[in-house]
Amino acid sequence: MLERHAELLHAFSRHLGAERGRSQHTRRAYLGDIRHLLAFAGEQGIQQIDELRIGDLRSWLGAQADAGAARATIARRAASARTFLRWAEHTGRIAADPSLRLVAPKRQAHLPEVLRQGEATALLDLAAVRADDDDPIHVRDRAMLELLYASGIRVGELAALDIDDVDRSQDVVRVMGKGSKERIVPFGAPARRAIEAWLAVRPRLVGEHSGPALFLGRRGRRVDTRQVRSAVHELLSHLPDAPDLGPHGLRHSAATHLLEGGADLRMVQEILGHASLATTQIYTHVSVDRLRRSYEQAHPRA
Repeated sequence: MLERHAELLHAFSRHLGAERGRSQHTRRAYLGDIRHLLAFAGEQGIQQIDELRIGDLRSWLGAQADAGAARATIARRAASARTFLRWAEHTGRIAADPSLRLVAPKRQAHLPEVLRQGEATALLDLAAVRADDDDPIHVRDRAMLELLYASGIRVGELAALDIDDVDRSQDVVRVMGKGSKERIVPFGAPARRAIEAWLAVRPRLVGEHSGPALFLGRRGRRVDTRQVRSAVHELLSHLPDAPDLGPHGLRHSAATHLLEGGADLRMVQEILGHASLATTQIYTHVSVDRLRRSYEQAHPRA
């Protein structure tokens, strides 16, 4: 069934990119979910997508739940199926959308794990000490971590930055976020100094395929998100009391520390590039949760 629908999947991918502005990573996730659905349908003897019914979709989600899939995974796949089948109906590929009454389990609201302010400082101090050696990768890692924590941008946004996206005269960075929405995000003097130090040694890694990329790998190509994650995990491994977070943990930490410092919630929403204020509000819960833990540890009658 998957081979027969290769052209359909390609058309859906074009729709996600050209009409909905979804990133390559998001398109890959959508297509993976739809391939999973089509494979399941084929096992049930369903040969064409216009044969899918609401019961088939529910059976698909139920099979995943029985196999132990996380609630978040099931919810995401249900959302992918709804997007795909709505598109198929609008383009005349099916007569009616069978997913209209499809209900997936709600995602469990987990508070994101974050660094304490002292832990964030220790991490960046360690990165600065490492950057004092003669390895340009260590200078790059310091600049990446400083910018991630200072701006709260996503790891994919960081990897996509070009040199001209950073305005060191105003200490702001131009970021292309989700849905191809551009935003301007400020950063502080420590991040500017780290970026300037990196730009001074960047020519040592420049190669044929470097182009305008701000951050480069050891072979001269644009840094990828895996390299950024590796740098964050490796440096955090030297702080045994700190949680093992990835780049997104630095984003969570930046947002939490901004709110703890008195920043307005809507300002944090703008910095993070959240479409909905409700998404940003989780950080108010993180701050209250941290406050409660500190109170319980410190107050004799907590």
